[in-house]
Amino acid sequence: MLHIMSTTVESSSRRTADEVNEEIRALWRRSGGTLSVEQREEYQRLVLEWAAAVPQSQPAA
Repeated sequence: MLHIMSTTVESSSRRTADEVNEEIRALWRRSGGTLSVEQREEYQRLVLEWAAAVPQSQPAA
């Protein structure tokens, strides 16, 4: 069975950066440190989701 994963982040299911980071860490633990092609695709999707969820810092006044 082939699963297609979107590379876009759905705004309705937005998670915090911490939640996404925990999923990234779990992916690495499950992989044993070497990602398969499918796991790399999932990792890339998660990194994009994490980057979108990271709070933007305000410039110093």
